[in-house]
Order: sequence, then C-alpha cells, then structure tokens
Amino acid sequence: MVMKSEPATGIPSPAAEAAPSAAAEAAPGALGRIGHYRWLICALLFTAATINYVDRQVLGVLKTTLQKELGYNDIDYGNIVTSFQAAYAIGMLTMGRLMDKIGTRRGFSFAVGFWSLAAAAHAFVGSAGGLSAARFALGIGEAGMFPGALKTIAEWFPKKERALATGLFNSGTNIGAIVCPLVVPWIAVTWGWRAAFAITGAIGALWIVAWMILYRPLAEHPRVSPAERAYIQSEPSQAPGKIGWLTLVPHRQTWAFAIGKFMTDPFWWLYLFWVPDFLNRKHGLNLLQIGPPLVTIYLLSDVGSIAGGWFSSMLMRRGWTANAARKTAMLVCALGVAPVFLATRTDSLWVAVLLLGLATAAHQGFSANLFTLTTDMFPSQAVGSAVGFGGMAGAIGGMLIAQIAGRVLQLTGSYSTLFIMAASAYILALAIIHVLVPRLEAAKLKQG
Repeated sequence: MVMKSEPATGIPSPAAEAAPSAAAEAAPGALGRIGHYRWLICALLFTAATINYVDRQVLGVLKTTLQKELGYNDIDYGNIVTSFQAAYAIGMLTMGRLMDKIGTRRGFSFAVGFWSLAAAAHAFVGSAGGLSAARFALGIGEAGMFPGALKTIAEWFPKKERALATGLFNSGTNIGAIVCPLVVPWIAVTWGWRAAFAITGAIGALWIVAWMILYRPLAEHPRVSPAERAYIQSEPSQAPGKIGWLTLVPHRQTWAFAIGKFMTDPFWWLYLFWVPDFLNRKHGLNLLQIGPPLVTIYLLSDVGSIAGGWFSSMLMRRGWTANAARKTAMLVCALGVAPVFLATRTDSLWVAVLLLGLATAAHQGFSANLFTLTTDMFPSQAVGSAVGFGGMAGAIGGMLIAQIAGRVLQLTGSYSTLFIMAASAYILALAIIHVLVPRLEAAKLKQG
C-alpha cells in the first residue's frame, strides 16, 4: 500500500496565502484571539515522552532484582544496555526518515505501537540474552520519539516558541522517570517483575487512540483558527520539495548537532540506567527505598528542561539572536553539570541526590536547546532526518558509555571516573558546536 505523505508547513497552502490578513488579527494586543491548539499538540508530545521513559527506565529500576533472578553481572548488564543503544542508533536513522516521508500522524502511531509491544515483550524473557533481544526491539521503536516530536514542533510552532515547546514536551521524559520508580517497584513486589513490564508496555495503546483523534497536519486541521495558523506560519515560507538524507551529511550544521549529541547523550543514559545501581552501591537503598531519591532527581531535571527552553526563548523575546540566546542557555547548563563529580565523594545520600538532580536538570536544559538548533538550522521537511542523524550519534555514544561503565564498575566498583567524564563533556561539546556553527546559520540544502 502506498502511503501518502502529509504536507509540511513549509509548503504554500491556501491558509498560508491568507496569512497576512489573519496575522493582522493576531498582532500584539490581540494575542488572546490567536488560539492555543498548538499547545494541545505539545501536551500530546509530552504524554508520549512520559510513556517513552516509563518503558525505557523499567530495566534500570529493576536492575538488582533482574540480576538476582536471571543471574548476570555488570558486564552483561552493559551488553544489555548496549543492545538497546545499537537499535536506537539504527532506529534514529530509519525512524527520522520515516517521519519525513509519511508524516508525523502515521509515523508517530507506528513508533509508539512498536515500542509498546517491545516493552511488553520483556515480560516473557528468561535470560540476559532474551533481555538483550527485547531491548533491541524497544530501541528501534523508541527511536521514533524525538525525530517525530521535533518535526512536529517545527511544523506547529514559530521559531520564538520552539525552545519553550521543546523544553515542555521534553520534560515528559522526566515525568516518566519520576513515575517509573514510584509505580514499578510496587507492581514488582505485588505481582512480580514480569507484570511490571507487561502493564507499563500496554499504556501506549491509549496514547495512539488520542493521537489519531486529535492530530492532523496544521494546514488541514479543522480545529485550528485562521489566526493561530497565520501566527504559526508568520515566518518566511520554506520551499517545497524533498530533502534526501545524504544531503545532510556534508553540512557543518549536521555535524554540530551530531557531535553535541554524541558527547552529551551518553551521560543522560548513564543517569537513566545506572543511577539506581549507584544509589544501591553507595547508599544501600533497596527496591522500595529507591523511589524518593529518584523522584527528586527527575523532578529537578523536569525543572531544568522547562527552564532551559524558557530561558533562551525569553532572551529572544528581548531581542537576542537565536545564536546568542541558544548558546548562552547551553553555557549556563554546561556549567550546571560540572559539580556532578562530587556525588561520589560525599557520604550524604541527599547531597549526592541534589548533585545528580542539578546535573540532570542542566542536561535537560542543554538538550532542549540543542534539539532546538535543528529547527533553527534546517527546514521543517528535513528536521526529522537531522534529528535522526544526531540521535544516531548520541546512541553510539550511549553504546560506548554502557561498555565503559560495565567494565569500570566490574573492575573498581566506583562511579568516580564516569562522573568526572560527565562533568567536562558539556563544555567541550558547546565549544565544538560554536566552532562549527559560530553564527548558527541555516544549512543550504539541495532539494529534489
């Protein structure tokens, strides 16, 4: 069956041609009449991100339980995590391209359905090898989250709101990371660890129903007012046409984003998959005690995600260029990560928790602005592929950190080396990004 591609916002439409008159209605002072359906779309993305991270983090929360049940060591666990990262790298390319080809309505539904089935499949494994296979399938599906979400943001928000919208939907990842340690241990203790995977994996089906009911492409959505559509499309139109994936590779903009992801994503994976183990090793927390510290860490990261996006958007509203606003916000966040190496040097549980919370908050603020760079540097019809390429680089970095972490911990039993690496990675990443794109200029892509 041939699937018809959804129209991108950059393609001129009757609604876009009518923009000047509608835009006049949406002038400052008439802001209340613009409408806010785009924020409902953002809420759907937020919910998808929450589900994504619940399904992703179950393994980390149950790490100690599964090691006892299935009999594997830290190196085996590193290999299980690596299988997810390898699939995530592959999926970032394929899913990003899929979103650009068939549109976010169909593409997102497929991705959520695929990863939900894979998440539930964890309930039926009986070995470390079985977990690796289930994690591989999960990685393929979950890779659709960010290419789809960033493409949706590029289509549904004007540039000055994109960092805030990205920060808001991205904060759903932290809500997922909060919900997981509160709910999953209780399910595991009450009904067993298999039930934890089966129940969390089933939630995605409800989201797909809501998405298919509420989402349509902007140009044809019946619930979007002319004023809101004109406001979203108020920036210069992008030329129509398809942009091939290989077209992105020669451009500095592509590599600036990809290197930023390669250098910083591994440490988010480290926090997500290994912090429960750190709290168990360093502070002796068991499955039912681990919830409050993890909730605190990810509540702080939620604040960081929203604040990081808000900060650069606020600077732009005050007249700063996108280049200055994004990079200033990223610098503040990079400095916020730096103290994380002290988390292994304190015997206080809550000092360590606060240091980890500051690091995860700063990571999320940095990430919100890094993601938004793609919408600054690429046309909307290429955003999915650009995010996919960078996500692949981030997943490769995640594969490396999983292998490094497993071996470092097997040899030393300490997280000190890993947290020192995290403390310095963000400043270095920002320096490389600035060298590659000093003015954050748009990539000049050939369209075919």
